[in-house]
Amino acid sequence: MTDKNHCRWGILGAAFIARKNWQAIRDAGNATLIAVASRDLSRAQAFIAECQGSAPHPAVPEAMDDYAALLARTDIDAVYIPLPTGLRKEWVIRAAQAGKHVLVEKPVGVTAVDVAEIIAACDHHGVQFMDGVMFMHGRRLKRLREVVDHDVGKVRNIATQFSFMSDEEFQRSNIRAHGRLEPLGCLGDLGWYCLRFTLWAMNYATPVQVTGRIHAETQQTADSPAVPLEFSGTLSFADGANASFYCSFTTTNAQWAIVSGDKGLLQVSDFVLPFSGPQTKYSLTRSDFALDRCQAHMHEGRQIEALDEPSSNAPGSQEAGLFHTFSQLVIDGEINAHWPKISLLTQRVLDACLVSAKEGSRVISLND
Repeated sequence: MTDKNHCRWGILGAAFIARKNWQAIRDAGNATLIAVASRDLSRAQAFIAECQGSAPHPAVPEAMDDYAALLARTDIDAVYIPLPTGLRKEWVIRAAQAGKHVLVEKPVGVTAVDVAEIIAACDHHGVQFMDGVMFMHGRRLKRLREVVDHDVGKVRNIATQFSFMSDEEFQRSNIRAHGRLEPLGCLGDLGWYCLRFTLWAMNYATPVQVTGRIHAETQQTADSPAVPLEFSGTLSFADGANASFYCSFTTTNAQWAIVSGDKGLLQVSDFVLPFSGPQTKYSLTRSDFALDRCQAHMHEGRQIEALDEPSSNAPGSQEAGLFHTFSQLVIDGEINAHWPKISLLTQRVLDACLVSAKEGSRVISLND
């Protein structure tokens, strides 16, 4: 189906995030973009022209005005789907039925029931499924696994925040605040990353209990149910570890994560989108307190480590790594069950946090 060196890609939808992944496909080293489909041909053409002018592909991808027609092509092996969450289930399943491997934006579905159905369809048709969490594919996260396991020690607490400050126009008209297209609001758009990092830090243990709270939400209309604009939650694990997260469309830019253990403290100031530059960074702190008669000393013990890894949109970046990893699975003819498994777990935890929030922050128990 593929050639031995490249996975052939199609994109369903001309969403903003797809512009970033246009270049990631080009920089993956083992991927070729064949076509981009939008329901409006002129929009697909404009998308291609804009992206080709910024990050040109060797061969200009074809513009199409029909998602189904793109899925029917025999010269496409995999599709990237950045369509709104409310539309994803239909098109992921249709892509699987067409024999296309599927990389989809997050949140994967409206509920975990939807995600389980999506994964079952991909399993049935023998295609790879993966969500588009880019930081999972960076060099830094691989290094952080060693840091958490050996230097942080037994994890006791995890805290994360992902937020940005929107304006009233965003809350009125942006798709991420539209209750039918993006019914999970900031919890789906931003909280997904916080939950994924937390679950990653815990080696994908399922939390035993979660709570959630909606601090602010959009105004409900006849066309658009209310969605969270500001959300926080907690997770408790069977081994005694706990976590908290905060996500918001109404708070200044932040994307930090802290993992505390019995040996050290890991801090990442940009765990989702690395700050611009040729390196990614993190810090490990082992503070020491010393009391000498009347003198008390807290020694910081903080070390900042840097890896030679571009921040974004370049060969070797986490974005390129996402498409390289997926493309190689397709080229090798392998199906890796880890990726759909962690998508479903993330969605299950997200669902439980939302149920808790809608029920007055009631504690929700999860069972494997």
